Amino acid sequence: MKSRTDNGVLWFKVTSIFFALFAFQQAAYASDPAWRNLSSKRGEIPEPPGGSTQQTGALVADFDKDGLNDFIISFRQKPPALVWYRRTNAGWDLHVIEKDYLTIEAGGAVWDIDGDGDPDVVFGGDWQSNEVWWWENPCPHFGKNTPWKRHTIKRSGKNQHHDQCFADFLGTGKPQLAFWNQQAKTLFLAEIPGNPREDKEWARSEVISGAAPGSTPYTEGLSAFDVDADGTPDLLAYNAWYKRTGKNEFRQIKIADSGGLIFAGYFKKSKHPQIVISPGDGKGRVMLYECTGNPEIPADWKGCDLIGREVIHGHSLQLGDINRDGHLDIFCAEMAKWSEKKQEPDHPEATAWILYGDGNGNFRKTVFVVGHGWHEARLADLDGDGDLDLLNKPYNWDAPRIDVWLNR
Repeated sequence: MKSRTDNGVLWFKVTSIFFALFAFQQAAYASDPAWRNLSSKRGEIPEPPGGSTQQTGALVADFDKDGLNDFIISFRQKPPALVWYRRTNAGWDLHVIEKDYLTIEAGGAVWDIDGDGDPDVVFGGDWQSNEVWWWENPCPHFGKNTPWKRHTIKRSGKNQHHDQCFADFLGTGKPQLAFWNQQAKTLFLAEIPGNPREDKEWARSEVISGAAPGSTPYTEGLSAFDVDADGTPDLLAYNAWYKRTGKNEFRQIKIADSGGLIFAGYFKKSKHPQIVISPGDGKGRVMLYECTGNPEIPADWKGCDLIGREVIHGHSLQLGDINRDGHLDIFCAEMAKWSEKKQEPDHPEATAWILYGDGNGNFRKTVFVVGHGWHEARLADLDGDGDLDLLNKPYNWDAPRIDVWLNR
C-alpha cells in the first residue's frame, strides 16, 4: 500500500507534467510561425490568364461552400476581368468569372446579395468608369469557362470606386453596401433592393460629400466595426468613423488628419476598440489610435506610430491572430511598383511587417520579407488547417503574379 507521502509525490509529478505540457503548448502557439511560399512564378499556383500586368482587387471567401476558402482576383488592362482560384485538395483550379474587359478598381466586397445562401461578389469601376457591379454566384452549377452573371449597382454619376463594404449601418436588420466614389468626393450607402437581379441602379444616399484627402491622392479605405460599443456596426472610412444620427444620416468623427486603409479591433482590454490606419496610395505613418475618453470627440483619439518610419504606398493592412496566442496581430506591407510606364520598381526595398500583439496594447515588430511588392493582401485560412495564411497579388510588380504564404 502506498503511503500518503507517496501519493503526494505522485500527484506533484502528474501536475508538474501537466503544467509543463500546457506551458509547452502555449509557447508553441505563441512562437513566430514558419512560412511556406507558393508562387505562380514557379508553377505552384496557376498563372493568371490573359497576361494583364495590372492586378487590382483580391477577395477571399468559400465561394463553392465546400468548407475551404477560395479567392478571386480582379484585373484591368486585359481580359478576363475576374478570375476565381477554387481551392482543391491538390491546390487551386482556375475559373473565369468575367471573361470581358472591364476597368475594375481596387477593393471589392462579398455578400449573399440575392439571398440564395451563397456569397456573391461586388467590384467597382476605376477612374475610367462610373459603374459598380455585382456577380451572381451560380453555386453549385460551376463551369471553368462559364462566366457568372453580372448585374448593375451603379451606372451614372462620377467615375472611380475604390473600396466597398457590407454591414447593417442603418440598423434595419439587413446589410447595406457602402462604397467610395472618388471623383465625386462622396461616400455612398446603397440598400440592397427587393429584387437585386433586376438590371437597374440601387438607390443610394450620401454619407459624406466633399471628402478631401490629406497626404494621399484621394480618400480610400472602408470597414465596419462597433466603435462606440452600442451593439451596432459603425462605418470606418479613410480617417474617420461615422455615427448614425438618424435615417440615412451620419456624423463624421475624424480621428486623424490623414488616412487610408482603416480597420478596428481590440489589441487590449478596453471599452472601445483601437483603430489602425495605413496610407494606401501614398506615403505616411501606420498609426494605432486609442480612445482615451468619449469616442465621439475627435480630440479623445490619441495615436502612436507602429513602424517608426514613413510607409510608402502601404496598400496592404490586415488584422488577425497570426501566431495563435489569443492576441490580435497586424500585417502591413508596401508596394514595390505602381508606375505603369516603366519596368523597374518604384520602391525596390518594399517591406512587409508582422506586428505581434501581446494583448496589452504593445507590439513586437518583425520584418516578414523585403523586396516583394504587396497590394490588397488578404489574411485568411487558405489551406483549411485552422491558422491564418497570406494571399498577395502585387498590382504591377512582376505581374501577372500570385503568391500564397502558408502559415506552418
